[in-house]
Amino acid sequence: MRPADVEARAAWIDDAHRAGRLLDAPDDLDVDTAYAVQRALTARREARGARRIGWKLGYTSAVMRAQMGVESPNLGPLLDTMVVPPGGVVPASLVQPRVEPEIGIVVDADGRPTGARAVLEVVDSVWRDYRFTLAANTADGSSAAGVVVGEELDGDLAALTVELRRDGVPAATGSGDAAMGHPHRALDWLRGELARRGETLRTGDLVITGGLTRAIGLPPGSTVEARFPATTIDVRP
Repeated sequence: MRPADVEARAAWIDDAHRAGRLLDAPDDLDVDTAYAVQRALTARREARGARRIGWKLGYTSAVMRAQMGVESPNLGPLLDTMVVPPGGVVPASLVQPRVEPEIGIVVDADGRPTGARAVLEVVDSVWRDYRFTLAANTADGSSAAGVVVGEELDGDLAALTVELRRDGVPAATGSGDAAMGHPHRALDWLRGELARRGETLRTGDLVITGGLTRAIGLPPGSTVEARFPATTIDVRP
């Protein structure tokens, strides 16, 4: 795809998000081209003042790959405009938000883990009914839309458990080993993928390592919470 076509595709996605308009996912993208569109989309958001604060991983767990019908993980940027405080309200501009619990890893200058945080990710695909290929999802920033960062997590991250609830009703359970066997292994995968694409991790970056359960919807008037062993975080529309 020519550079001008990449920019046009990024503008198409960006304009749809800003207008709250859903699109039919294209089927003419390969993954490398999709990452080029993603970079162009991110550049448009940064030109409006957004700042990258880390990365999100998508589909590191078998349960999320099965739910969405994709075959392998991907990645996308986390921007400061996506941060939602615990108990906060997601932007009204999101048109089909879903929520999934994750483990976030904070890294040092060498990309090594320095701590772990409880996280809720809010995703919001521009593609109608969440029907997309891996490449289309990648072009759309891996559906990154919001991140709620909770308290620090201690102990064996692979053995850590989480329960996802909506309006107090249990919806899904998972554990830290869903993310490629261990969140640190997911971080290693990210480090390698970024190196292949000419990117690096920076001191203080937050890496959210992928949904530990299936994602659930966030309809109007609802509250979704993730109950980790020592902390609970929630979000509402």
